[in-house]
Amino acid sequence: MLAGKSVVVQGIGSVGEHLVELLRNENMQVYVSDINEDRLQQVAAKYKAKPISADKIFGIGADIYAPCALGATINDYTIDKLNFSIIAGSANNQLADETKHGKMLHEKNILFAPDYLINAGGLISCYSELTGFGKKRTMQLTEHIYDATRNVIKMSKQENIPTIIAANRIAEQRIIDIKKIKSSF
Repeated sequence: MLAGKSVVVQGIGSVGEHLVELLRNENMQVYVSDINEDRLQQVAAKYKAKPISADKIFGIGADIYAPCALGATINDYTIDKLNFSIIAGSANNQLADETKHGKMLHEKNILFAPDYLINAGGLISCYSELTGFGKKRTMQLTEHIYDATRNVIKMSKQENIPTIIAANRIAEQRIIDIKKIKSSF
């Protein structure tokens, strides 16, 4: 399903590099960008990815943009240049302004996977370490991220709202539900 698709990975630290490896294993065309030129060339050569400079990221016509380093790369300056169908990456706070830029992405028909949603595995892993959950239980918990993401996309489509708004509504409702459960004890 991913073979033949293209992705721009911005930031190739340990998470970004691991993503590049996974994407190349799926036979995707991968462009990589990083402020560290030596690292950029090393990772590009290692995975047969195409290195690009940071100022060229948004001009590339790729299927997916995966910001894996800097936050706020979706902003007033870049949003008009975006030529991607999907934005999904590990960087925190990818939208400079959640409401404004979430709406703009929605209007441009660009699917945005909210960072806190698709990065939930990291938080689950930390929680599991603190509570003593084993690897099997941790993996079971992370498997729910896929369904949660689908639910956000479904709500976004049904209500014609940006995915960031849908994700926030679902998260807020969960908090309300947890408070109700706790207050009943």
